[in-house]
Amino acid sequence: MFAQGPPITVETPVMFGLEGSGIRTFGKFISKKNGTIYVQPIAIPYNISTKFQVGGIIPLMLKRLDEGETISGFGDLILFAKYQIYKKDEIAKTVRILANIKQTFPTGKTGIGLGISQTYVGIIMGNITTGIGVYSDFGYHITSNDTTDNFTYNFSIGIPLLSHQYPQKQLNTFLEFNGNYLFGPKVHTVFISPGFQFIPGRRILFETSFQIPVVQKNVLANKTNYMVLLGTRFLLN
Repeated sequence: MFAQGPPITVETPVMFGLEGSGIRTFGKFISKKNGTIYVQPIAIPYNISTKFQVGGIIPLMLKRLDEGETISGFGDLILFAKYQIYKKDEIAKTVRILANIKQTFPTGKTGIGLGISQTYVGIIMGNITTGIGVYSDFGYHITSNDTTDNFTYNFSIGIPLLSHQYPQKQLNTFLEFNGNYLFGPKVHTVFISPGFQFIPGRRILFETSFQIPVVQKNVLANKTNYMVLLGTRFLLN
Protein backbone atom coordinates (compact mmCIF):
# COMPACT_ATOMS: atom_id res chain seq x y z
CA MET A 1 0.00 0.00 0.00
CA PHE A 2 1.46 3.39 -1.02
CA ALA A 3 0.63 7.04 -0.44
CA GLN A 4 0.66 10.00 -2.84
CA GLY A 5 1.49 13.70 -2.62
CA PRO A 6 0.61 16.59 -4.97
CA PRO A 7 2.86 17.33 -7.98
CA ILE A 8 5.51 20.03 -7.58
CA THR A 9 5.50 22.17 -10.76
CA VAL A 10 2.12 21.00 -12.09
CA GLU A 11 -1.32 22.00 -10.78
CA THR A 12 -2.93 19.44 -8.47
CA PRO A 13 -6.48 18.16 -9.15
CA VAL A 14 -6.99 17.28 -5.47
CA MET A 15 -8.51 20.06 -3.33
CA PHE A 16 -8.86 20.42 0.44
CA GLY A 17 -12.04 19.44 2.26
CA LEU A 18 -14.99 21.78 2.79
CA GLU A 19 -13.79 25.25 3.82
CA GLY A 20 -10.21 23.96 3.87
CA SER A 21 -7.41 26.48 3.48
CA GLY A 22 -3.65 26.42 3.28
CA ILE A 23 -0.49 28.27 2.31
CA ARG A 24 2.14 27.36 -0.24
CA THR A 25 5.44 29.17 -0.66
CA PHE A 26 8.69 28.30 -2.36
CA GLY A 27 11.90 29.94 -3.38
CA LYS A 28 12.90 29.63 -7.03
CA PHE A 29 16.42 30.52 -8.15
CA ILE A 30 16.67 31.13 -11.93
CA SER A 31 20.06 31.26 -13.63
CA LYS A 32 19.98 33.27 -16.88
CA LYS A 33 22.65 34.09 -19.45
CA ASN A 34 22.73 37.74 -18.35
CA GLY A 35 21.99 37.43 -14.63
CA THR A 36 19.96 35.71 -11.92
CA ILE A 37 16.40 35.94 -10.62
CA TYR A 38 15.02 34.89 -7.25
CA VAL A 39 11.24 34.50 -6.89
CA GLN A 40 9.36 33.85 -3.64
CA PRO A 41 5.63 33.49 -4.38
CA ILE A 42 3.04 33.06 -1.65
CA ALA A 43 -0.15 31.23 -2.66
CA ILE A 44 -3.24 31.07 -0.43
CA PRO A 45 -6.06 28.75 -1.64
CA TYR A 46 -9.47 28.47 0.05
CA ASN A 47 -12.25 25.99 -0.63
CA ILE A 48 -15.73 27.49 -1.02
CA SER A 49 -17.06 23.92 -1.34
CA THR A 50 -15.64 20.47 -2.01
CA LYS A 51 -15.74 21.30 -5.74
CA PHE A 52 -14.92 25.01 -5.84
CA GLN A 53 -11.66 26.67 -4.78
CA VAL A 54 -10.47 30.28 -5.00
CA GLY A 55 -7.22 31.93 -4.02
CA GLY A 56 -4.49 34.43 -4.69
CA ILE A 57 -0.77 34.50 -5.46
CA ILE A 58 1.66 37.35 -4.87
CA PRO A 59 5.38 36.94 -5.73
CA LEU A 60 8.36 38.75 -4.23
CA MET A 61 11.19 39.01 -6.78
CA LEU A 62 14.85 39.96 -6.87
CA LYS A 63 16.60 40.46 -10.23
CA ARG A 64 20.36 40.82 -10.43
CA LEU A 65 21.90 41.55 -13.83
CA ASP A 66 25.51 40.93 -14.83
CA GLU A 67 25.90 44.67 -15.44
CA GLY A 68 25.48 45.20 -11.70
CA GLU A 69 21.86 46.42 -11.70
CA THR A 70 19.60 44.97 -8.99
CA ILE A 71 15.80 45.30 -8.91
CA SER A 72 13.52 43.97 -6.16
CA GLY A 73 9.86 44.24 -5.26
CA PHE A 74 6.48 42.58 -5.53
CA GLY A 75 5.36 41.09 -8.83
CA ASP A 76 1.90 40.95 -10.37
CA LEU A 77 -1.09 39.82 -8.29
CA ILE A 78 -2.81 36.64 -9.51
CA LEU A 79 -6.33 35.58 -8.52
CA PHE A 80 -7.52 32.10 -9.45
CA ALA A 81 -10.53 29.80 -9.30
CA LYS A 82 -10.78 26.03 -9.76
CA TYR A 83 -13.94 23.99 -10.25
CA GLN A 84 -14.14 20.21 -10.27
CA ILE A 85 -16.05 19.07 -13.35
CA TYR A 86 -15.41 15.32 -13.11
CA LYS A 87 -14.55 12.89 -10.33
CA LYS A 88 -14.51 9.10 -10.25
CA ASP A 89 -13.33 7.32 -7.12
CA GLU A 90 -12.55 3.62 -7.02
CA ILE A 91 -10.68 1.41 -4.56
CA ALA A 92 -7.14 2.85 -4.28
CA LYS A 93 -7.73 5.04 -7.37
CA THR A 94 -9.23 8.41 -8.30
CA VAL A 95 -9.63 10.30 -11.58
CA ARG A 96 -10.32 14.04 -11.45
CA ILE A 97 -10.71 16.90 -13.93
CA LEU A 98 -10.87 20.57 -12.95
CA ALA A 99 -11.49 23.80 -14.85
CA ASN A 100 -8.94 26.48 -13.95
CA ILE A 101 -9.16 30.26 -14.45
CA LYS A 102 -6.51 32.82 -13.47
CA GLN A 103 -6.46 36.60 -13.79
CA THR A 104 -3.14 38.45 -13.60
CA PHE A 105 -3.24 42.15 -12.70
CA PRO A 106 -0.33 44.49 -13.58
CA THR A 107 0.34 45.49 -9.98
CA GLY A 108 4.04 44.64 -10.00
CA LYS A 109 6.89 47.10 -9.75
CA THR A 110 8.39 48.31 -13.05
CA GLY A 111 11.03 45.83 -14.15
CA ILE A 112 9.48 43.14 -11.94
CA GLY A 113 5.90 42.77 -13.20
CA LEU A 114 4.80 42.09 -16.77
CA GLY A 115 3.02 45.43 -17.10
CA ILE A 116 0.01 43.80 -18.79
CA SER A 117 -3.22 42.07 -17.83
CA GLN A 118 -3.45 38.37 -18.56
CA THR A 119 -6.34 35.90 -18.47
CA TYR A 120 -5.69 32.16 -18.29
CA VAL A 121 -8.24 29.45 -19.08
CA GLY A 122 -7.16 25.86 -18.61
CA ILE A 123 -7.80 22.28 -17.51
CA ILE A 124 -6.22 20.24 -14.70
CA MET A 125 -6.31 16.43 -14.84
CA GLY A 126 -5.10 13.64 -12.59
CA ASN A 127 -5.18 9.84 -12.53
CA ILE A 128 -3.98 8.82 -9.08
CA THR A 129 -3.48 5.36 -7.61
CA THR A 130 -1.68 4.24 -4.46
CA GLY A 131 1.39 3.33 -6.54
CA ILE A 132 1.62 6.11 -9.14
CA GLY A 133 0.14 9.52 -9.91
CA VAL A 134 -0.16 10.96 -13.42
CA TYR A 135 -0.99 14.66 -13.61
CA SER A 136 -1.31 17.31 -16.32
CA ASP A 137 -2.49 20.86 -16.80
CA PHE A 138 -2.69 22.94 -19.94
CA GLY A 139 -4.26 26.23 -20.90
CA TYR A 140 -4.31 29.39 -22.98
CA HIS A 141 -3.08 32.82 -21.82
CA ILE A 142 -4.91 35.83 -23.31
CA THR A 143 -2.86 39.02 -22.94
CA SER A 144 -3.64 42.73 -23.24
CA ASN A 145 -1.93 45.62 -25.07
CA ASP A 146 -1.37 43.63 -28.29
CA THR A 147 1.11 41.37 -26.50
CA THR A 148 1.44 37.83 -27.83
CA ASP A 149 -0.76 35.09 -26.35
CA ASN A 150 0.80 31.84 -25.21
CA PHE A 151 -0.09 28.22 -24.50
CA THR A 152 1.35 26.34 -21.53
CA TYR A 153 1.35 22.60 -20.85
CA ASN A 154 2.71 20.61 -17.92
CA PHE A 155 2.95 16.88 -17.17
CA SER A 156 3.97 15.00 -14.04
CA ILE A 157 4.53 11.40 -12.95
CA GLY A 158 4.81 10.82 -9.21
CA ILE A 159 5.93 7.62 -7.48
CA PRO A 160 5.93 7.09 -3.69
CA LEU A 161 9.11 5.61 -2.25
CA LEU A 162 7.74 4.62 1.17
CA SER A 163 5.01 2.15 2.02
CA HIS A 164 1.88 3.50 3.69
CA GLN A 165 2.35 3.98 7.43
CA TYR A 166 0.79 5.68 10.43
CA PRO A 167 1.56 8.31 11.59
CA GLN A 168 1.58 9.52 8.00
CA LYS A 169 5.03 9.89 6.46
CA GLN A 170 5.76 10.06 2.72
CA LEU A 171 8.75 10.37 0.42
CA ASN A 172 7.76 10.91 -3.21
CA THR A 173 9.76 11.34 -6.40
CA PHE A 174 8.49 13.20 -9.48
CA LEU A 175 9.48 13.54 -13.11
CA GLU A 176 7.81 16.58 -14.64
CA PHE A 177 7.79 18.48 -17.94
CA ASN A 178 6.93 22.17 -18.32
CA GLY A 179 6.24 23.69 -21.75
CA ASN A 180 5.42 27.20 -22.97
CA TYR A 181 4.64 28.24 -26.56
CA LEU A 182 4.39 31.92 -27.58
CA PHE A 183 2.48 32.54 -30.81
CA GLY A 184 4.11 35.72 -32.07
CA PRO A 185 7.03 35.66 -32.31
CA LYS A 186 7.04 31.86 -32.20
CA VAL A 187 9.07 30.91 -29.12
CA HIS A 188 8.96 27.42 -27.61
CA THR A 189 10.53 26.34 -24.31
CA VAL A 190 10.42 22.98 -22.53
CA PHE A 191 11.94 22.09 -19.16
CA ILE A 192 12.46 18.65 -17.63
CA SER A 193 11.97 18.88 -13.87
CA PRO A 194 12.92 15.99 -11.57
CA GLY A 195 11.97 16.51 -7.94
CA PHE A 196 11.51 15.07 -4.46
CA GLN A 197 8.87 15.64 -1.82
CA PHE A 198 8.85 14.78 1.89
CA ILE A 199 5.63 14.71 3.92
CA PRO A 200 6.35 14.25 7.64
CA GLY A 201 2.71 14.64 8.69
CA ARG A 202 -0.83 15.40 7.60
CA ARG A 203 -0.52 19.21 7.62
CA ILE A 204 2.90 19.98 6.10
CA LEU A 205 5.23 18.95 3.29
CA PHE A 206 8.60 19.98 1.88
CA GLU A 207 9.61 19.75 -1.78
CA THR A 208 12.42 20.51 -4.19
CA SER A 209 12.79 20.46 -7.98
CA PHE A 210 15.63 21.05 -10.44
CA GLN A 211 14.46 22.36 -13.83
CA ILE A 212 16.68 21.89 -16.87
CA PRO A 213 15.89 23.41 -20.32
CA VAL A 214 15.70 20.84 -23.11
CA VAL A 215 14.06 23.09 -25.74
CA GLN A 216 14.60 26.86 -26.15
CA LYS A 217 13.53 27.34 -29.75
CA ASN A 218 13.88 30.90 -31.11
CA VAL A 219 15.01 32.20 -27.71
CA LEU A 220 17.60 34.62 -29.10
CA ALA A 221 18.67 36.35 -25.89
CA ASN A 222 18.78 35.75 -22.14
CA LYS A 223 18.36 31.98 -22.28
CA THR A 224 17.76 30.07 -19.06
CA ASN A 225 20.60 27.90 -17.74
CA TYR A 226 18.61 26.13 -15.01
CA MET A 227 16.09 26.71 -12.20
CA VAL A 228 16.06 25.38 -8.63
CA LEU A 229 12.91 25.26 -6.49
CA LEU A 230 12.70 24.66 -2.74
CA GLY A 231 9.43 25.09 -0.90
CA THR A 232 6.80 24.05 1.62
CA ARG A 233 3.01 23.74 1.91
CA PHE A 234 0.88 23.48 5.02
CA LEU A 235 -2.80 23.27 5.92
CA LEU A 236 -4.32 25.86 8.25
CA ASN A 237 -7.19 23.67 9.46
